[in-house]
Amino acid sequence: MRSALPGLLLLLALPAGAQIYKYLDANGNPVFSSHPPESVAAEKVELPPPSIVIPPPRPPEAARHGEQSGKIDYSRLELTGIADGESLRANDGSFAVEVAIGPGLRPGHSLRLLLDGQPYGQPGYATRLELVNVERGEHSLAVEVLAGEDALQRSAALRFTVQRVHRRR
Repeated sequence: MRSALPGLLLLLALPAGAQIYKYLDANGNPVFSSHPPESVAAEKVELPPPSIVIPPPRPPEAARHGEQSGKIDYSRLELTGIADGESLRANDGSFAVEVAIGPGLRPGHSLRLLLDGQPYGQPGYATRLELVNVERGEHSLAVEVLAGEDALQRSAALRFTVQRVHRRR
């Protein structure tokens, strides 16, 4: 492709300001030139106007993966690192969970945690998500895949209990 590009550019530029002549060399091979030779009969080559093809714009990444048609193709979306119904000892209320997602997160998509049904933290691309200063008691946790602001898919919610040290004052 690299060697064809200068030739294509030359062909596009030629009709604008030059005439092309065709003649046969001593061996009978056709030769094209911008100047007619003096000793050989040459004919003018009439070129049609150049065709300019503009490719159609590429659809956004989300459209190429089928999200606009409502098809979501994450066959696996779940939280790991915490079991459903688990009692979790986190004295400062901080712990991490992992997101198992398959196939991998598509371009333009992000992950967001839902703690007790409410968005927790900012959407991101990491599959290891940290929770900080979660109050003691029972909670639910899920993860959702976002395309911009739109939720595309949500995992099943896990129920767990945070156990923290109770300090007497």
